[in-house]
Amino acid sequence: MPSTVLTPTGAAESMVLNMGPQHPSTHGVLRVVLELNGETVVKARPDIGYLHTGIEKSCEAKTYTQAITLTDRLDYLAPLSNNLCYCLAVEKLLGLQAPKRAQYVRVLLTELTRIASHLVWLGTHAIDLGAMSVFLYCFREREEIMKIFEMVSGQRMMTSYFRIGGLALEPPTGWLDRVARFVEVFPGRINEYEDLLTENRIWQGRTKGVGYLSPEDAVAWGVSGPSLRAAGIAYDVRRYFPYSSYEEFEFDVPVRTESDCYARYLLRVAEMRESLKIVKQAMAKGPAEGPIRAEAPGIVPPQREKMKTEMEALIYHFKIFTEGFSPPPGEVYQRIESPRGELGFYVASDGSPKPYRVKVRAPSFVNLQALPLLCEGRVMADAVACIGTLDIVLGEIDR
Repeated sequence: MPSTVLTPTGAAESMVLNMGPQHPSTHGVLRVVLELNGETVVKARPDIGYLHTGIEKSCEAKTYTQAITLTDRLDYLAPLSNNLCYCLAVEKLLGLQAPKRAQYVRVLLTELTRIASHLVWLGTHAIDLGAMSVFLYCFREREEIMKIFEMVSGQRMMTSYFRIGGLALEPPTGWLDRVARFVEVFPGRINEYEDLLTENRIWQGRTKGVGYLSPEDAVAWGVSGPSLRAAGIAYDVRRYFPYSSYEEFEFDVPVRTESDCYARYLLRVAEMRESLKIVKQAMAKGPAEGPIRAEAPGIVPPQREKMKTEMEALIYHFKIFTEGFSPPPGEVYQRIESPRGELGFYVASDGSPKPYRVKVRAPSFVNLQALPLLCEGRVMADAVACIGTLDIVLGEIDR
């Protein structure tokens, strides 16, 4: 129930209102405590913890390979990005490098993941602000990406397809044909989204000048990803700290300077076009043949064609999965550019088959700190746009 603070004369001064944690516009179980003066947001305080899963702590009870399945559940809209960052961290700990073919497949699939994530953001953000059709169109295209993931890994969302040292399975025959069909159709679909929204007066009225974040505040609060680049700062981990052969790809880092909800919309649309460019390059330049896993006996199971029987391969995989391997003691930090910003994994080893510590630098968690800066001084209806524009996922906030 809202509570009203009264002045000594009995006049209403402000009202405290709970927005969430059961609210469709909070994009998950987020509670935002709003102090209102009429319709104006005087203060906004995010209150998290309603989805706490303890994933970081659970990793300590799993082998390094078993922990991959937990990373899917962090940012459940970009599970392959989580898989990649964790696997790269453990590979750095082991001194391993995935084969070139596996690196290119990883890049291709994580860029499709970026597009799928941005489609969910655009569709839900649009429906938050009253644009129903865009939601349906975005999920139409996302469904095609989900079918590609299912074809490659057997799972639509929680794929666990990237493994330490490479990939879990040999990609199936014909999967690149399906990717090529999507790549051919998708540019026209992006044009449809822009035809519906970019010059739409209602959309501009709800987003232009709303949720301004200064470049100085963005840096001071550790904001990363599209929200940082919309403030005029061209920081992209793929460009500054390349991983998985990203240094071999040509792509632009879209930047805006308006730093409002409208700029963040334009920037994410531009990012989808850039991801398409990377996917095309990965298809054209990636090796058609070659190993999908590094040669590391006792750590990475060899490809099945090198095993004498199918049963031998299954036993080897099961042994690595359940008994694990023991990397040397040490600690590493690995970062990647997830759809929401800089995702980092800190992994510490004590020489046992299970990680001593796993800590995640989750971009949604860090970016959420900026929400009060976006909301305060705006009307309550703008708070919906401000929450949506950050593109948060509560799974990695309440990890």
